[in-house]
Amino acid sequence: MALRGRVALVTGGVQGIGRAAAESLLEKHAKVALVDLNQSVGEECKKELDEQYGQDNSIFLQCDVTDGGKLQEAFKSTVEHFGRLDIVINNAGINNEKNWEKTIEVNLTSVIKGTYLALEHMSKEYGKEGGVIINVSSMAAFLHSPYQPVYTATKHGVIGFSRALADASEHCNYGVRINVLCPAFVDTQLLLSVDCEETMGKFIKYKDDLKQKMDKYGVLKPSLIAEGMMRLVTDESLNGAVMKITCSKGIHFHVYEPLSA
Repeated sequence: MALRGRVALVTGGVQGIGRAAAESLLEKHAKVALVDLNQSVGEECKKELDEQYGQDNSIFLQCDVTDGGKLQEAFKSTVEHFGRLDIVINNAGINNEKNWEKTIEVNLTSVIKGTYLALEHMSKEYGKEGGVIINVSSMAAFLHSPYQPVYTATKHGVIGFSRALADASEHCNYGVRINVLCPAFVDTQLLLSVDCEETMGKFIKYKDDLKQKMDKYGVLKPSLIAEGMMRLVTDESLNGAVMKITCSKGIHFHVYEPLSA
């Protein structure tokens, strides 16, 4: 997929992985809608991106992804502003074992909503031109964390939902590829949540164990995650792919056994 003139929407788009992805897309001459809850950081990010890539190439849309109406409006505003939509990256995510319902809402429910909204604006079943969706999961879906059971469950859910819908897209000719990105520990604000009782709840007593795991397995830079993400976006042979990114193996893909009874 050539990206010049294409339009992308990125949730959680103004910090960490989301911002790195937005910058990579802009470097390839795509237009980008940055969808994020944080108004002040969003405005600052937009200003910095304007200086580097030009003010007509991105927009910032303040949005709580757990608010279905607001998320729908963000998609609508993106299409109204840029005239089309080709790439959706459902990246917004949190770690909150204390308020675990919120974790499900952000990490899984909003990804499902974002995927269905993306299909409404890109799928051939709605008379659109097709596109690509990247849903962000985590290596926690493979190396489950006993200290983050709900976070782990949401990341499992993202993979299952995305792979099933990727098959549906292929069988029904939606013209939309759906892939999953599973990074290990990444140098973002999310890592700071393991220090806080208000996010870890009763699992806060294991924070040192988590930090030891970070030291053991290493912490990735958002730029490497964006590199993998761009491969999932541009390689038109990839649909239903599950990309893993770790310090030890870099960018690689999970291989599933063939289905059997």
